[in-house]
Amino acid sequence: MIDRASGGVVTRVPDAAMVRPYRPELRQVLEMLGAHVLTAVYVPEGAALGVAEPVVHDPDDPLAERDGAVLLAVGARADSRESADLVRLAAARGYRAVVVKDRGADLGPLLAAARSAGIALLAAPADIPWRHLDALLTAAMTEPGSAIATTYASVGIGDLFSLANVIAATIGGATCIEDPQGNILAYSNLPHQEIDEIRKQGILGRKTPARPTNRAEYSRVFRASGPVRFASLGPGHIPRLAVAVRAGAQLLGFIWILDGVPPVVPQAMDLLENAGRIAALHMLRARTPADPARQRRAEALRALLDGDAAAAARLGMTAPCVVVAFAPAEPTDEPGLALARIVDLVGLCCQVWHDEALGVTAPGGVYALLPVPSGISQERLVRFAEDAAATVLRSTGLPLQIGLGSVVPGLGDVPASRRLADRVLRVLRETNGDAPGVATEEQMRSRIALLDLIERGGAAPELLLAPVRDMIAYDAEHGTTYAATLLEYLDAFGEAAKAAAALSVHENTLRYRIRRLHELFGVDLGDSTERLVIWLQLRLLRAGRLSPGTTGHRGLLSPRR
Repeated sequence: MIDRASGGVVTRVPDAAMVRPYRPELRQVLEMLGAHVLTAVYVPEGAALGVAEPVVHDPDDPLAERDGAVLLAVGARADSRESADLVRLAAARGYRAVVVKDRGADLGPLLAAARSAGIALLAAPADIPWRHLDALLTAAMTEPGSAIATTYASVGIGDLFSLANVIAATIGGATCIEDPQGNILAYSNLPHQEIDEIRKQGILGRKTPARPTNRAEYSRVFRASGPVRFASLGPGHIPRLAVAVRAGAQLLGFIWILDGVPPVVPQAMDLLENAGRIAALHMLRARTPADPARQRRAEALRALLDGDAAAAARLGMTAPCVVVAFAPAEPTDEPGLALARIVDLVGLCCQVWHDEALGVTAPGGVYALLPVPSGISQERLVRFAEDAAATVLRSTGLPLQIGLGSVVPGLGDVPASRRLADRVLRVLRETNGDAPGVATEEQMRSRIALLDLIERGGAAPELLLAPVRDMIAYDAEHGTTYAATLLEYLDAFGEAAKAAAALSVHENTLRYRIRRLHELFGVDLGDSTERLVIWLQLRLLRAGRLSPGTTGHRGLLSPRR
């Protein structure tokens, strides 16, 4: 458990008595939603009112006790004695506020009941459906990932309302974030930023109103490679800026900004393009809690990757499968944040691959488990990895190294596929350094076998052949390159021209050195067994996997030009 206040780790598991539910102040909720959604008719003076979840009340149902809740009084009428009694009863049952519809009637009787009972009375527009108001209040009362956000870095991942406010403050216009179907996921509520009737209707209905120009406008934004500007269509319509939010090729939604009073900043288009990239990660994370079944499967996959065989039953995958391991190709200042950014995008690619595919973070990196139906080739798996790498690079700027394990017949063999994927990643790192790349277990099988020998002590000094020990010592003492020359020669399968080119020397020079190997060290290249063992030990030495006190041979085995 993480202690957010101190940044430390709490080792105790809290019991129910230790958990304090998140209760934002009513003032904070009203500011977030804005006066076009909810207005305060009466709020008791004094202590701040912390509010809990909204409760939709049917007038025919009894009113249950709900400490701190906000009552949505469906069917309440300003001139109804029953409605006034409901306000007083809500206060007695622990509610903090009652919401009624503003239908133009005098709310005096309900206001008097609220004053006498000490409960807040709020009014919503008559044309906003109760279910939409319930959803808006629920979103506004959800605990944010951070305090009041003022910069992109301070926005909790997935907190789209805070993100909309930061975008609005940065660019200078009222902002809304929509999904691909035009449903409004979040909107800004900064004071003094103008909104028009279309935006107001969209917020109240939680969806962009149907207009004849919608299809053309959304199509234009979708096709554009960056932000798009729209002029005013007439009186009451504020000019707009928009950008499509994408994760790779996948459309996640749109950001729309009003260029009203005051106008947006001069560099608004560039800032909006950057906001679109940032919003992609938040929109991916915001979708995650909506699928608890997928979350449970992710936890089961983490356990299975760690070798918990019992977790296989919770995944329920029956087809052959493969583990794919992802890691940043370059060191990052915040590796944990980098993995969080990668896993969201990898998860999106997994959904495109197959409904049962899954991406998770686990100790060591990000892993994907892919079902491999009959007929799927190794090339298709490699293309998946390449597409995922391209998606992550476009959206985050992070280059990846990706290792594909072996395709295994069932979930019980997933840990073995994971181990091979990890080894491929390790070989990629040792072979290519920080260069991005994708490799399969089959492509790296010989290097993986070499890695196994290294880990089992195959390069231990006491196992070295005498010619190898003598070469290393002679090169160290005289500054020669006999060991490196022989290794290049053996790597080239005895082709003098190829080895000489790798060493940047003349072929005659190479041949002279090879003749001297027998004279100086007794190397017998005519013995196939000795030739194999010498090559293997030189390769292990160049990998630098030696016991303490024997370091330095890797440099001696690097070819000197």
